[in-house]
Amino acid sequence: MKGAVDLQDRFKREINYLRVSVTDRCNLRCRYCMPADGVALSGCRDVLTLEEIARLVACAAGLGVNKVRLTGGEPLVRKGLVKLVERIREIAGIAEIALTTNGILLSGHAGELKAAGLDRVNISLDTMNPRKFRYITRRGDLDRVREGIGAALAAGLAPVKLNMVVMKGFNDDEVLDFARLTLERPLHVRFVELMPIGESDREGFLPLSLVRERIAGHFGLIPRKNVPGNGPAEYCAIPGAMGSIGFIAAMSHRFCNHCNRLRLTTDGKLRPCLQKEAEVDVMPLLRNGADDGALREAFRRAAAAKPGGHDMELNGWGCQPRKMFQIGG
Repeated sequence: MKGAVDLQDRFKREINYLRVSVTDRCNLRCRYCMPADGVALSGCRDVLTLEEIARLVACAAGLGVNKVRLTGGEPLVRKGLVKLVERIREIAGIAEIALTTNGILLSGHAGELKAAGLDRVNISLDTMNPRKFRYITRRGDLDRVREGIGAALAAGLAPVKLNMVVMKGFNDDEVLDFARLTLERPLHVRFVELMPIGESDREGFLPLSLVRERIAGHFGLIPRKNVPGNGPAEYCAIPGAMGSIGFIAAMSHRFCNHCNRLRLTTDGKLRPCLQKEAEVDVMPLLRNGADDGALREAFRRAAAAKPGGHDMELNGWGCQPRKMFQIGG
C-alpha cells in the first residue's frame, strides 16, 4: 500500500524518490562526463559514510519517500555497497531500491545485490561497437558489460534497463541495433537525449523525435505501460518484443511538471534539480549532532527550493560547475 507523502514542493509536486550518489569515483572516463585525467576527488572525511546515508534515507522515508536509486560516479566501486543495500531494505517505507551502473563490475555483484534487497538495475551503455566503446569510455571493456547484463538477468533483477545517450555522428547509427535487443531478451532500452552537463558537446545533440521515427519506421511501435521505474521515460514496444523501448527527452520534451525527486550528493548536499545550483548541505547537521527532526526539515527546505523546471537550453554547454558524476546522474 502506498504510504502518505509528507514532502511537497511549492508547485504541489509530491516528492517520493531519492537518488543517492554513493561515490564520485568511477572506473571509466566517459568523454561527455569526465576529463581524460579524471578530476579532484573528495577525501574520505568529505563524503557521507554508509551509516550517514542510511540515516538520511530513513529520514526521507519518514516523509513518504519510498523509492531510492544508488548512483555515482560508479556505485560499485564504493566499498560496502551491498551492506548499504541491506540497511536500506530494512528501512520501513522503502518499497523500491534501484542501482545505476556502467556494468563493468556488475557480473561479480549482481547475485549478492539481489540477495541484499536490490530490486532492479539500469546499465549505462552507449554503444555495442567495441572500438567505439573503448573510445567513448577511454578504458572500458565491452565484454564485461555484456557479462554484467547477463548476470543481472540471471540474478532476477527486474527490469534490467539499458540507458543509451544518443549522440549524433557517434552512435545514432546503432539505434535500430539497440531496439532489436528488446526482441531478443527481456531488456528495456531507454534512449536519452544528450544534456549540457559535464563535457558534452552541443554538436552531438539529436532530438529523440528523430530516433523514434526511425525505430517506428523500421519495426513499428505500440504503446507500452506498466514498466516499473521512477523515471520520466515515455515507453512503447516493438510488437511481440520481450522488453520495451523508452525515450527520455529532457531537452526537446520537458517533463519537469512531473518531477518527483531529490538528489543526495556524495558530499552531503540535497539537490532539488539536476541543473540548478541550489543545494541544502546536510553534512554539518549530521556531524554536529542534529536530531532526525532537523534532518527532515532539511529535506523540506530542499523540496521547497525545487524550481518549476530547468532552463538548460539557455545555458552554454558544459558550463555547469558540478558535473554529472558529482551530482548523481
